[in-house]
Amino acid sequence: MLKRLFPHPYLTALLTLVWMLLDNTAGPGVFILGLILGIIIPAVTAPYWPDRPVLKHPVKIAAYVMIVIYDIIKSNIDVALIVLFKSNKDRSPAWITVPLDLKTPEAITVLAGTITMTPGTLTADVSAQGHALLIHCLDAPDPDAVRDDIKARYEARLKEIFE
Repeated sequence: MLKRLFPHPYLTALLTLVWMLLDNTAGPGVFILGLILGIIIPAVTAPYWPDRPVLKHPVKIAAYVMIVIYDIIKSNIDVALIVLFKSNKDRSPAWITVPLDLKTPEAITVLAGTITMTPGTLTADVSAQGHALLIHCLDAPDPDAVRDDIKARYEARLKEIFE
């Protein structure tokens, strides 16, 4: 019965939270409406997502989210410093190909979104077979280090969460 009512429990919680953030209040009415939307939207879309991934590690998900938030804040500062104090000739923009060990489309999508949300980097393309990402970096004096950092910091954690 719970599986039928909450086909995507994490999505239900996320939609409820996003609704409350969009409304910018924390009243009981806003929470109830967010919860209703959080129940209805996943229930309606469940038939179109039959092979959804099973996320078994909520602590690892929370840790990943905290790492991404930290990296976004740090990258905002880094990009501001680059823009304000580094001349164009001293910048080293780069296109980096990151080979992927991830297999599930959801994990690859989360990785691509994480890279794009982090200021100074942008996921430009995913290979047709999903084996690599093409990333543009605003300033990457050592592209191999950026690639290795993405694989160690994000991809390894996503592999633990999704696979």
